[in-house]
Amino acid sequence: MHLLVTGGLGFIGSNFVRMVLAERPEWGVTNLDLVTYAGNPANLADVAGNARYRFVRGDVAERAHVAAALEGCDAIVHFAAESHVDRSILSAEPFVRTNVLGTLVLLDAIRARAGCRMVQVSTDEVYGALGPDDPPFTEVTPLSPTSPYAASKAAADHLALAYARTYGAEVVVTRCSNNYGPYQFPEKLIPLMITNAIEGKPLPVYGDGRQVRDWIHVADHCAGVLAALERGRAGAVYNFGARAERANLEIVRRVVALLGVAPDLITHVADRPAHDRRYAIEPALAERELEWRPRRGFEDGLAETVRWYRDNEPWWRAVKDGSYRDFYRAWYEERTA
Repeated sequence: MHLLVTGGLGFIGSNFVRMVLAERPEWGVTNLDLVTYAGNPANLADVAGNARYRFVRGDVAERAHVAAALEGCDAIVHFAAESHVDRSILSAEPFVRTNVLGTLVLLDAIRARAGCRMVQVSTDEVYGALGPDDPPFTEVTPLSPTSPYAASKAAADHLALAYARTYGAEVVVTRCSNNYGPYQFPEKLIPLMITNAIEGKPLPVYGDGRQVRDWIHVADHCAGVLAALERGRAGAVYNFGARAERANLEIVRRVVALLGVAPDLITHVADRPAHDRRYAIEPALAERELEWRPRRGFEDGLAETVRWYRDNEPWWRAVKDGSYRDFYRAWYEERTA
């Protein structure tokens, strides 16, 4: 098997590439990534010299880039996405281009290649928000996205499932709850709180901080995506969650405790527009059909993540000050010219 992984320099994509190379020793991986602000070559510096790994700089929304990267590949795992909700509120256009048009380009590519399978990696945010007593989302929950980001992912999911039904395309859609773990871009809640706490900076919490999310460790999510690739039914949707609902404020307080910093660093700031109050996702179908289970409890996973950021300070400092972009772009351009 040789995989095309899109967005493999991002948080989840890089963890997936590393896992595949470690756990499937006869597989190869081609990584198609545009190297935007969220794509950091440092995330895969440890595998850059692996003979089974190939990097291609390119845009999933450009058909020529996809065709070149797909040469010799048997399947696609599609992580590439604009994913920061706050950025989508400021400007939705990049989200439509990457998340919708990019997915369409990939779907057309596999439609033209008999037997080529694709996993469309999506999010629980396509389902909208839950009330405090509502049951978790399932695969048949109607889609009701709130943010432009979530709407773009819902559109991509609809396209993927339509291609499965109309053309018989070998497409599986996965939707996950909030991820956390190594190499997560420090705009996201957990790495932002960890790194700000280490720096002694304020810990900004939206509104009252009682927005609830189900949290899954990135390694558990990646294992689910691999299971969906290998064993998922074409045209099916699989939810990946860890039944670990936590309020944002609870998580920030736990980070404060783990790092031993002053609780008065917690600072409540104005909430963002249309901030969903609760997400929760039911993974029973994936557990049953894919024989997948999350392996990390949230408390252990969070402590492990805090340790990783403490031990890898040069990585996140370079991301936060922006210096990673020029250095690593030049490094890869030199080697892929």
